[in-house]
Amino acid sequence: MPIKIPNALPARETLESENIFVITESRAICQDIRPLRILVLNLMPTKVATETQLARVLGNTPLQVELELLQVKSHEAKNVSQRHMLAFYKTFDAVRDKRYDGMVITGAPVEHLPFEEVDYWDELCDIMEWSKSHVHSTFHICWGAQAGLYYHYGVPKQPLKQKLFGVFPHKVERKQSILFRGFDDVFMAPHSRHTTVLREDVEAVPALKIIASSDEAGVYAIHTEGGRQVFIMGHSEYDPDTLEKEYLRDKGQGLPIDVPKNYYPNDDDTRPPRVTWRGHANLLYSNWLNYFVYQNTPYDLSEIK
Repeated sequence: MPIKIPNALPARETLESENIFVITESRAICQDIRPLRILVLNLMPTKVATETQLARVLGNTPLQVELELLQVKSHEAKNVSQRHMLAFYKTFDAVRDKRYDGMVITGAPVEHLPFEEVDYWDELCDIMEWSKSHVHSTFHICWGAQAGLYYHYGVPKQPLKQKLFGVFPHKVERKQSILFRGFDDVFMAPHSRHTTVLREDVEAVPALKIIASSDEAGVYAIHTEGGRQVFIMGHSEYDPDTLEKEYLRDKGQGLPIDVPKNYYPNDDDTRPPRVTWRGHANLLYSNWLNYFVYQNTPYDLSEIK
């Protein structure tokens, strides 16, 4: 089944070239079906790239997904045109009276700041509080996961001695978790971050369950009973060249940056990157959509509480 996107969203051409089945708003009007309504709060500066990455993994399932894009109005996006933002993004005021089957809150490059010093923190808190009664399941990514854990459960983020950068092996700790149904015993996932959450802080909260982790990258996946809140510390949605672009950008600016681990063959950055995470990335998002959203969300979204 297709993912429904706005008619002129730039991601459309890329997705269609990859054989991802998309459907535009005008065509969807002719279909008698209730798609899953997914709201994406995109906090990343690379708006178009992130839109495409998430549309790709959310669209690779048998379910029809209707995607809406949300921005914070308390922060002006500087790396994308205002025309793009006005054309495709809504503000919280425009959606606060709606309900959604699922929501994705992305990461953001603000790890160096305490949460309360992020310029849109108050607005983000309002959105996260609203999500508890207006969204059936919320999927938090990287800094978005750290922000959600802090806001909802008081779990602090901790600075790392050096940037966690690369693709790392992980293991499923709770194999009965349906979020990781079909996963291999070891799977790879990308990370690019300067902060983390500690296992002992998460385990101190009875409502939270650690589902997967990495010896090197730490806690990876956490969710509540029933999956109303899901927290993923890595970036399984990343494109094959996302880490390379970040690496070359920082290297070109003379910033201290190591070669991303387990990314280039033999860590040789003169060779093309090796992609080892895409299969599990698609499985992660399809499991979330199927088991935590589609199988559990009420048909009448007004019944979400």
